[in-house]
Amino acid sequence: MSNPSTPTDKRRDLTKGSIPKTMLLFALPTLGSSALQSLNGSINAIWVGRFLGEEALAATANGNILMFILISFVFGFGMASTILIGQAMGSRDDTMVKRTMGTALGSIIPISIIVAAGGWIFAPMLLDLLGTPPSAVDLALTYMRMIFIAMPTTLTFTLIMMALRGTGDSTTPLWFIIISVIIDLILTPTLILGLGPFPEWGIFGAAFATAVANTLALIGMVITMYFRGSILALKMPELRFLRANRNIMKSMVSKGLPMGLQMIVISSAALTMLSLINREGVQTTAAYSATQQLWTYVQMPAMALSAAASAMAAQNIGANQWNRISGITRWGLIFNLVLTGFIIVLLTIFDENLLGFFLGSDSKAIPIGRHIQVVATWGYLFFGVAQVLFGTMRANGYVIWPLIVMVISMYPVRLGFAFGLSPLLGTDALWWSFPAGMVATALMGLGLYMHGGWRQGKNLSAEEAAQRSEAFRANTGTSASCRDILPTTSWKRSPLRRVVNLHRRIHRIHRIHQLNKSKR
Repeated sequence: MSNPSTPTDKRRDLTKGSIPKTMLLFALPTLGSSALQSLNGSINAIWVGRFLGEEALAATANGNILMFILISFVFGFGMASTILIGQAMGSRDDTMVKRTMGTALGSIIPISIIVAAGGWIFAPMLLDLLGTPPSAVDLALTYMRMIFIAMPTTLTFTLIMMALRGTGDSTTPLWFIIISVIIDLILTPTLILGLGPFPEWGIFGAAFATAVANTLALIGMVITMYFRGSILALKMPELRFLRANRNIMKSMVSKGLPMGLQMIVISSAALTMLSLINREGVQTTAAYSATQQLWTYVQMPAMALSAAASAMAAQNIGANQWNRISGITRWGLIFNLVLTGFIIVLLTIFDENLLGFFLGSDSKAIPIGRHIQVVATWGYLFFGVAQVLFGTMRANGYVIWPLIVMVISMYPVRLGFAFGLSPLLGTDALWWSFPAGMVATALMGLGLYMHGGWRQGKNLSAEEAAQRSEAFRANTGTSASCRDILPTTSWKRSPLRRVVNLHRRIHRIHRIHQLNKSKR
């Protein structure tokens, strides 16, 4: 195992102390990061909607969903690496942490380049399949292609932030999100409107500003990691870990692919919904886009608490402290109900003013947005319940059944609701389908948590792991000096081994007694 961390290393042990206090200390910086990112996106949407028009705002809605579906697989690998890093941190295996980080970076960066190239090439086809309003197509294409150019940087920035949270450090990502947001807030209006000596780039300027902000924040975060001696910082001899480790890569794929598919399911269902919403006209699409901006704030507590539950559960599973897992889940659910419920109440009270920021106070789309918000937003209470439950189960690599749950809730439930009840409810079938899918997800997720097999495959205790590693080296001739685990000085027989050996001794004694008896 590598040397202990330096005093400036910000990783946190999530296996000790009060569970609610530890969860809040971890989740609040993550929540702050999400809030700042959402605020940044909202302010950018205000600039786009107020100065470039409703067509430009509709273009960003179409572009963002398409970008999301193309990066879903890559993002799933990042989530899987966070789980593996958390488990390695819990078992105090620093070398495995570095190997996992190296494998994640060495594989995701080239994949993201391929995805970005594919997004650039096929963007017109995708917009056409989506049924983007003709007045918004050119703007959406310009916006998307700039976002795709910046995708490798954006995904690397996201991956490193997720990995830092896997080590228990949620404050460093917060600081660099702040830096990214400040840069973006300055550059976006400057490049949209062409202030001072800068060119007037319109919607391209909004996308370019975000790309520059993420790039500068990524550079600063990497420098800070090396300066602090972060466990994730790969020094010169450790750069060999960028060459993907087969076993780690296999584990990342087995865990990351289903999680990426979950995002594909969600985003493909969202694409279908958006195609239905686009048929209602630009005003409805713009109202939906503005409502989505509000929904990002409603989702923030759920996503932060899901990340906290996953990181805490992963470290405790790695340390084999299963007695803390149920407490982690319970407090995650309690905090979700309090925080998400509070935000829903605020949005319900001030929805007209908030929608006016994006659409303009005299926009005809505001009543549509208010109606969408009232009908659908309450469902995010159940969304948060599902996310906390999935976060806990995901920490032990349980990802297949949550994927199946998402498929059922997004397609037979949400889309079935939208299509099946459309003759009866009209456009309202679209809006009611959102809470219907969220409630179904929560109920099925609760069933998985209570009765699923996600607790199977528990980690070995430290003593058992040492025994098996010693037995492996004894049988294969592997040199102990090459091992990457804590050295062991003794090898105790497990209780099962003792019972087996005792049975053998009794059997031998019985046979000897029978032979002696027959000789007589």
